[in-house]
Amino acid sequence: MEFIEIIKAIILGIIEGITEWLPVSSTGHMILVDEFLQLNMSPAFKEMFFVVIQLGAIMAVVVLYWKKIFPFSFKKKPFVQKSIIIMWIKILIACVPAAIVGVLFDDKLNELFYNPTTVAIMLILFGIFFIVVENYNKGKNPIANDMDQLTFKMAIIIGLFQVIAAVFPGTSRSGATILGALLIGVSREVAAEFTFFLAIPVMFGASLLKLVKFGFVFTGFEMIILSVGSIVAFIVSILAIKFLVGYIKKHDFKVFGWYRIVLGAFVLIFFAIRALL
Repeated sequence: MEFIEIIKAIILGIIEGITEWLPVSSTGHMILVDEFLQLNMSPAFKEMFFVVIQLGAIMAVVVLYWKKIFPFSFKKKPFVQKSIIIMWIKILIACVPAAIVGVLFDDKLNELFYNPTTVAIMLILFGIFFIVVENYNKGKNPIANDMDQLTFKMAIIIGLFQVIAAVFPGTSRSGATILGALLIGVSREVAAEFTFFLAIPVMFGASLLKLVKFGFVFTGFEMIILSVGSIVAFIVSILAIKFLVGYIKKHDFKVFGWYRIVLGAFVLIFFAIRALL
Protein backbone atom coordinates (compact mmCIF):
# COMPACT_ATOMS: atom_id res chain seq x y z
CA MET A 1 0.00 0.00 0.00
CA GLU A 2 2.83 2.39 0.86
CA PHE A 3 4.48 1.60 -2.49
CA ILE A 4 1.29 2.71 -4.28
CA GLU A 5 1.39 6.06 -2.47
CA ILE A 6 5.02 6.55 -3.55
CA ILE A 7 4.00 5.88 -7.18
CA LYS A 8 1.24 8.48 -6.79
CA ALA A 9 3.78 10.98 -5.42
CA ILE A 10 6.01 10.34 -8.46
CA ILE A 11 3.11 10.97 -10.87
CA LEU A 12 2.10 14.14 -9.01
CA GLY A 13 5.72 15.33 -9.07
CA ILE A 14 5.82 14.82 -12.85
CA ILE A 15 2.61 16.81 -13.33
CA GLU A 16 3.86 19.60 -11.05
CA GLY A 17 7.22 19.77 -12.84
CA ILE A 18 5.57 20.15 -16.25
CA THR A 19 2.61 22.39 -15.45
CA GLU A 20 4.36 24.79 -13.07
CA TRP A 21 6.44 26.28 -15.89
CA LEU A 22 4.32 25.86 -18.98
CA PRO A 23 1.52 28.49 -18.91
CA VAL A 24 -1.23 25.87 -18.63
CA SER A 25 -2.16 26.02 -14.90
CA SER A 26 -0.82 23.43 -12.49
CA THR A 27 -4.04 23.84 -10.44
CA GLY A 28 -6.20 22.96 -13.43
CA HIS A 29 -4.34 19.71 -13.87
CA MET A 30 -4.13 18.90 -10.17
CA ILE A 31 -7.87 19.35 -9.65
CA LEU A 32 -8.49 16.81 -12.43
CA VAL A 33 -5.80 14.39 -11.29
CA ASP A 34 -7.18 14.51 -7.76
CA GLU A 35 -10.39 12.95 -9.08
CA PHE A 36 -8.54 9.87 -10.27
CA LEU A 37 -5.36 9.76 -8.21
CA GLN A 38 -5.90 10.71 -4.57
CA LEU A 39 -3.09 10.44 -2.07
CA ASN A 40 -4.18 8.32 0.86
CA MET A 41 -2.98 10.95 3.33
CA SER A 42 -4.64 13.46 5.66
CA PRO A 43 -6.36 16.48 4.02
CA ALA A 44 -3.98 18.83 5.86
CA PHE A 45 -0.92 16.98 4.52
CA LYS A 46 -2.27 16.92 0.95
CA GLU A 47 -2.96 20.67 1.02
CA MET A 48 0.61 21.25 2.18
CA PHE A 49 2.09 18.67 -0.22
CA PHE A 50 0.70 20.31 -3.37
CA VAL A 51 2.34 23.61 -2.42
CA VAL A 52 5.62 22.43 -0.94
CA ILE A 53 6.59 20.18 -3.87
CA GLN A 54 6.88 23.47 -5.72
CA LEU A 55 10.15 23.89 -3.81
CA GLY A 56 11.53 21.04 -5.90
CA ALA A 57 10.34 22.83 -9.03
CA ILE A 58 11.87 26.15 -8.02
CA MET A 59 15.24 24.57 -7.27
CA ALA A 60 15.41 23.72 -10.98
CA VAL A 61 15.40 27.47 -11.74
CA VAL A 62 18.10 28.07 -9.14
CA VAL A 63 20.31 25.36 -10.65
CA LEU A 64 19.74 26.30 -14.31
CA TYR A 65 20.07 30.06 -13.83
CA TRP A 66 22.52 30.30 -10.93
CA LYS A 67 24.95 32.57 -12.79
CA LYS A 68 22.12 34.93 -13.75
CA ILE A 69 20.54 35.18 -10.29
CA PHE A 70 23.55 35.07 -7.91
CA PRO A 71 24.84 38.66 -7.63
CA PHE A 72 28.29 37.94 -6.19
CA SER A 73 31.38 36.99 -8.16
CA PHE A 74 34.38 35.48 -6.37
CA LYS A 75 36.53 35.02 -9.47
CA LYS A 76 36.25 38.32 -11.29
CA LYS A 77 35.65 41.99 -10.63
CA PRO A 78 33.37 43.66 -9.77
CA PHE A 79 32.59 41.51 -6.73
CA VAL A 80 28.94 42.59 -6.74
CA GLN A 81 27.07 42.42 -10.06
CA LYS A 82 24.99 45.61 -9.99
CA SER A 83 22.67 44.52 -12.81
CA ILE A 84 21.68 41.38 -10.90
CA ILE A 85 21.01 43.37 -7.71
CA ILE A 86 18.76 45.73 -9.70
CA MET A 87 17.00 42.72 -11.24
CA TRP A 88 16.26 41.33 -7.77
CA ILE A 89 14.84 44.67 -6.66
CA LYS A 90 12.49 44.54 -9.66
CA ILE A 91 11.53 40.96 -8.78
CA LEU A 92 10.81 41.82 -5.13
CA ILE A 93 8.74 44.84 -6.17
CA ALA A 94 6.75 42.63 -8.54
CA CYS A 95 6.14 40.16 -5.70
CA VAL A 96 4.63 42.69 -3.28
CA PRO A 97 1.02 42.81 -4.59
CA ALA A 98 0.59 39.00 -4.69
CA ALA A 99 2.35 38.60 -1.33
CA ILE A 100 -0.07 41.02 0.36
CA VAL A 101 -3.08 39.25 -1.15
CA GLY A 102 -1.71 35.82 -0.24
CA VAL A 103 -0.89 36.63 3.38
CA LEU A 104 -4.17 38.45 4.08
CA PHE A 105 -6.69 36.45 2.08
CA ASP A 106 -5.24 33.01 1.20
CA ASP A 107 -7.79 30.91 3.12
CA LYS A 108 -10.75 33.07 2.11
CA LEU A 109 -9.78 33.02 -1.56
CA ASN A 110 -9.38 29.23 -1.50
CA GLU A 111 -12.83 28.94 0.06
CA LEU A 112 -14.42 31.21 -2.55
CA PHE A 113 -12.64 30.23 -5.76
CA TYR A 114 -10.94 26.86 -5.42
CA ASN A 115 -13.51 24.88 -7.38
CA PRO A 116 -13.69 23.26 -10.83
CA THR A 117 -15.94 25.96 -12.32
CA THR A 118 -13.58 28.84 -11.48
CA VAL A 119 -10.56 26.84 -12.63
CA ALA A 120 -12.22 25.95 -15.95
CA ILE A 121 -13.38 29.52 -16.65
CA MET A 122 -9.91 30.95 -15.98
CA LEU A 123 -8.30 28.26 -18.12
CA ILE A 124 -10.52 29.23 -21.04
CA LEU A 125 -10.35 33.01 -20.52
CA PHE A 126 -6.56 33.17 -20.33
CA GLY A 127 -6.32 30.72 -23.21
CA ILE A 128 -8.30 33.19 -25.32
CA PHE A 129 -6.18 36.09 -24.01
CA PHE A 130 -2.96 34.32 -25.08
CA ILE A 131 -4.24 33.90 -28.64
CA VAL A 132 -5.53 37.49 -28.82
CA VAL A 133 -2.32 39.02 -27.42
CA GLU A 134 -0.06 36.98 -29.69
CA ASN A 135 -2.15 38.03 -32.72
CA TYR A 136 -2.01 41.67 -31.52
CA ASN A 137 1.79 41.53 -31.13
CA LYS A 138 2.40 39.87 -34.49
CA GLY A 139 4.89 41.88 -36.51
CA LYS A 140 5.69 44.25 -33.62
CA ASN A 141 9.16 44.58 -32.15
CA PRO A 142 9.43 44.08 -28.37
CA ILE A 143 10.49 47.03 -26.21
CA ALA A 144 12.44 44.90 -23.73
CA ASN A 145 14.73 42.31 -25.30
CA ASP A 146 16.92 41.67 -22.27
CA MET A 147 16.51 41.85 -18.50
CA ASP A 148 18.23 45.25 -18.22
CA GLN A 149 15.60 46.80 -20.51
CA LEU A 150 12.76 45.61 -18.30
CA THR A 151 11.87 48.72 -16.28
CA PHE A 152 10.56 49.05 -12.73
CA LYS A 153 7.19 50.13 -14.15
CA MET A 154 7.06 46.95 -16.24
CA ALA A 155 7.94 44.88 -13.15
CA ILE A 156 5.04 46.43 -11.20
CA ILE A 157 2.58 45.73 -14.04
CA ILE A 158 3.76 42.11 -14.28
CA GLY A 159 3.36 41.86 -10.49
CA LEU A 160 -0.24 43.05 -10.77
CA PHE A 161 -0.95 40.33 -13.32
CA GLN A 162 0.44 37.83 -10.83
CA VAL A 163 -2.29 38.94 -8.39
CA ILE A 164 -4.90 37.60 -10.83
CA ALA A 165 -3.29 34.17 -10.51
CA ALA A 166 -3.15 34.53 -6.72
CA VAL A 167 -6.89 35.25 -6.60
CA PHE A 168 -8.27 32.92 -9.27
CA PRO A 169 -7.06 29.29 -9.44
CA GLY A 170 -6.71 28.06 -12.99
CA THR A 171 -5.16 31.32 -14.21
CA SER A 172 -1.61 29.93 -13.98
CA ARG A 173 1.01 32.06 -12.24
CA SER A 174 3.43 31.70 -15.15
CA GLY A 175 0.59 32.23 -17.63
CA ALA A 176 -0.56 35.48 -15.99
CA THR A 177 2.92 36.98 -15.67
CA ILE A 178 3.99 35.99 -19.19
CA LEU A 179 0.76 37.39 -20.63
CA GLY A 180 1.21 40.64 -18.69
CA ALA A 181 4.78 40.95 -19.92
CA LEU A 182 3.81 40.32 -23.56
CA LEU A 183 1.08 42.98 -23.33
CA ILE A 184 3.57 45.68 -22.34
CA GLY A 185 6.14 44.84 -24.99
CA VAL A 186 8.50 42.39 -23.29
CA SER A 187 9.99 39.73 -25.58
CA ARG A 188 8.88 36.12 -25.11
CA GLU A 189 12.32 35.03 -23.89
CA VAL A 190 12.61 37.81 -21.29
CA ALA A 191 8.97 37.32 -20.23
CA ALA A 192 9.60 33.61 -19.56
CA GLU A 193 12.91 34.26 -17.79
CA PHE A 194 11.46 36.97 -15.54
CA THR A 195 8.57 34.63 -14.72
CA PHE A 196 11.05 31.90 -13.70
CA PHE A 197 12.94 34.30 -11.42
CA LEU A 198 9.73 35.78 -10.02
CA ALA A 199 8.71 32.30 -8.92
CA ILE A 200 11.68 31.98 -6.54
CA PRO A 201 10.48 34.29 -3.73
CA VAL A 202 6.81 33.55 -4.48
CA MET A 203 7.14 29.78 -4.14
CA PHE A 204 9.50 29.92 -1.18
CA GLY A 205 7.05 32.24 0.56
CA ALA A 206 3.98 30.13 -0.28
CA SER A 207 5.73 26.93 0.82
CA LEU A 208 6.83 28.50 4.10
CA LEU A 209 3.26 29.65 4.82
CA LYS A 210 1.90 26.13 4.23
CA LEU A 211 4.65 24.52 6.32
CA VAL A 212 3.98 26.89 9.21
CA LYS A 213 0.25 26.17 8.94
CA PHE A 214 0.80 22.39 8.81
CA GLY A 215 3.57 22.38 11.40
CA PHE A 216 7.09 21.05 10.96
CA VAL A 217 6.23 17.65 12.44
CA PHE A 218 6.07 14.81 9.90
CA THR A 219 5.77 11.07 10.19
CA GLY A 220 8.53 9.12 8.48
CA PHE A 221 6.24 8.12 5.64
CA GLU A 222 4.96 11.68 5.14
CA MET A 223 8.57 12.83 4.79
CA ILE A 224 9.22 10.12 2.18
CA ILE A 225 6.15 11.13 0.15
CA LEU A 226 7.07 14.83 0.32
CA SER A 227 10.70 14.15 -0.62
CA VAL A 228 9.81 11.88 -3.56
CA GLY A 229 7.32 14.39 -4.97
CA SER A 230 9.80 17.27 -4.61
CA ILE A 231 12.74 15.41 -6.18
CA VAL A 232 10.67 14.28 -9.16
CA ALA A 233 9.28 17.81 -9.58
CA PHE A 234 12.87 19.12 -9.60
CA ILE A 235 14.06 16.71 -12.31
CA VAL A 236 11.00 17.18 -14.53
CA SER A 237 11.13 20.98 -14.06
CA ILE A 238 14.64 21.10 -15.51
CA LEU A 239 13.37 19.33 -18.63
CA ALA A 240 10.21 21.49 -18.85
CA ILE A 241 12.11 24.78 -18.51
CA LYS A 242 14.64 23.76 -21.17
CA PHE A 243 11.80 22.74 -23.47
CA LEU A 244 9.89 26.02 -23.00
CA VAL A 245 12.98 28.20 -23.52
CA GLY A 246 13.84 26.30 -26.71
CA TYR A 247 10.24 26.32 -27.95
CA ILE A 248 9.58 30.06 -27.65
CA LYS A 249 12.73 30.93 -29.58
CA LYS A 250 10.93 29.70 -32.71
CA HIS A 251 7.24 29.73 -31.79
CA ASP A 252 4.66 31.87 -30.00
CA PHE A 253 2.42 30.97 -27.04
CA LYS A 254 -0.77 30.35 -29.02
CA VAL A 255 -0.52 26.57 -28.78
CA PHE A 256 -0.73 26.90 -24.99
CA GLY A 257 -3.78 29.13 -25.39
CA TRP A 258 -5.57 26.48 -27.45
CA TYR A 259 -4.53 23.77 -25.00
CA ARG A 260 -5.97 25.81 -22.10
CA ILE A 261 -9.28 26.26 -23.90
CA VAL A 262 -9.59 22.52 -24.59
CA LEU A 263 -8.61 21.62 -21.02
CA GLY A 264 -11.01 24.18 -19.53
CA ALA A 265 -13.88 22.88 -21.65
CA PHE A 266 -13.04 19.33 -20.59
CA VAL A 267 -13.03 20.33 -16.90
CA LEU A 268 -16.44 22.01 -17.27
CA ILE A 269 -17.96 19.04 -19.09
CA PHE A 270 -16.41 16.45 -16.78
CA PHE A 271 -17.65 18.03 -13.58
CA ALA A 272 -21.06 18.87 -15.07
CA ILE A 273 -21.57 15.19 -16.01
CA ARG A 274 -20.34 14.07 -12.60
CA ALA A 275 -22.83 16.41 -10.89
CA LEU A 276 -25.69 14.84 -12.88
CA LEU A 277 -24.76 11.26 -12.01
